[in-house]
Amino acid sequence: MSAAQGVYEALLTRVGEAHPRPRIEPVRRLAELAGSPQLSYPVIQVAGTNGKTSTSRAIESLLRAHGLRTGLFTSPHLLDFTERFQLDGAPIDPAALADAWAELEHPLAIVDAELEAAGQGRITFFEALAVLAFAAFADAPVEVAVIEVGMGGEWDATNIVDAQVAVFTPIGLDHVEHLGPDTQTIARTKSLIMNEGSTAVSADQDIDALGELEDTAARLGVTLFVQGRDFRLADDRLAVGGRQIDVSGITGAAYDPAFVPLYGQHQAENVTLAIAAVEAFFGGERPIPGEVLDEGLGQLTSPGRLQLIGADPIVYVDAAHNPHGAEALVRAVTESFAFEELALVVGVLEEKDAHGLLQTLAPIAHQVFATAVDSPRSLPAEELASIAESAIPDTAIEALPTLALALERARSWAEEANGRAVLVVGSVLLAGEAISQSRTEGWAAAAAAPGSHKGETE
Repeated sequence: MSAAQGVYEALLTRVGEAHPRPRIEPVRRLAELAGSPQLSYPVIQVAGTNGKTSTSRAIESLLRAHGLRTGLFTSPHLLDFTERFQLDGAPIDPAALADAWAELEHPLAIVDAELEAAGQGRITFFEALAVLAFAAFADAPVEVAVIEVGMGGEWDATNIVDAQVAVFTPIGLDHVEHLGPDTQTIARTKSLIMNEGSTAVSADQDIDALGELEDTAARLGVTLFVQGRDFRLADDRLAVGGRQIDVSGITGAAYDPAFVPLYGQHQAENVTLAIAAVEAFFGGERPIPGEVLDEGLGQLTSPGRLQLIGADPIVYVDAAHNPHGAEALVRAVTESFAFEELALVVGVLEEKDAHGLLQTLAPIAHQVFATAVDSPRSLPAEELASIAESAIPDTAIEALPTLALALERARSWAEEANGRAVLVVGSVLLAGEAISQSRTEGWAAAAAAPGSHKGETE
C-alpha cells in the first residue's frame, strides 16, 4: 500500500462525504490544535452547484501563470487520492501527504475524544480531509490556495478559512436533502462563505439565488461583482479543440481574444468567472497581463469533463450528475461535435435525480446502456434502465450490471457503423472508473477521428 493510499484507508474509517454534518466548530477546533494552517496563506474559496472544479482549476492555473506557488483542493478524485491536493498544478507527493497526516493524527485523536465525550460523532471523512489539505499547503508552503467547497457553504468544513475572495458558480438544485428544497435556501447557505469586508464574484444566477448573494454581501460589507453586470463574456466562438473567447473584466478592460482548450459554452463561462476572481484577488484595479492570461489558459485542463478516453471507437467521459450539469453537457456536445449517433453509458447514485438527468440528456441519446456505479450508493442497472424508459422514450435501452460490460457493449455498438461515438456520464465515480479501464486496456485516446468535431479551421 502506498503512503497516500494508507492515508485514504484511514480516512475511509470515518463517516463518508455523502453524509455531512451541519457543524463547523469541531473542524475549527481540529485546525487550531494543528496550528491553524488555513490562516497561513491567502485563499480563494469556490462554492456553487455546477462548474466548481473547472472554475477552481482555471483560477489556479491563472495564479500559477502569475508566478505564484499554488495549492488547489478539489473533491472528489477521479483516479488517485492525491489528485485532491494539487501543488503547482500537480498532485501532491504521497510522502508529503503522509507527513501532513502524521502531524494531524494526534489532534484528531483529541477532538474525536472530545466529541465522543459530548455525545457527538467523531470528525468525518471530509472534515479531516479539509484540515489535511490546509496542513499540507502550509507545509509546502504555498503562496495562495484555491479551495473548492464540499457541500453548501456556511457549515462546510472548508469554511474555516478566511477567504480573500469568495467565488460563486451557478447555483441550482442538488443535495436538497442537506441544503434545502429550493434555490433560494441553497443560495443562502452557500452565500455564507463570504467574509466581512472581503470581495466576491458570481456567475450569472437566477433571481432568487442572486438576491440571497446580494443580501449577504450587503450585510457583511462585501463588494460583489456579478457576471453580466460587472464583467462579461463578450463573445464566445467555436474553435478547433475548444473555444475562443472575448472577456470584459471587472477592471473594465476588454481582453484580446483568448483560446480555452475545453469544450462547451459553460467552460467559457467558467473561465470568465475565473478571470474575474483573479482580477479581484489582485485588487481589481488592473487586468491580467496578456501573456499571463495566454499561459494560464494554455495549460488549463479539466479531467473528467468531456475528456476523450478512446479514439477507435471514440469514447468520451463527463462527470455531469444532475440536470443542470447535463444541460450544459448537451449544449457542449451539440455545439462541438458532429456525431451521427451517440450511445450513453449511464450510471447514477441513488440520491441523485436520475429521471431529471436522463430526461435532460434525451436530445443527444440514440442508445442507452444503463449500468451500476462501483458504489454501495449506486442505483441498480435494471432500476436505472426502467427510469430511462420513461425519461427517454422511443430509444433503445439495455441494462448491464457492470461498467466493464456496458463499455464493451457500447464500444461494439459504436464499431457497427460510421459516425458513432460513446459518452459515459452520470457520476464522478463512473467517470473515474471508465478512465481507469481505458488506461488498463490501452485504448488509443490521442485524438478523435477526423470530422468528429465542429469548429473553425485555422
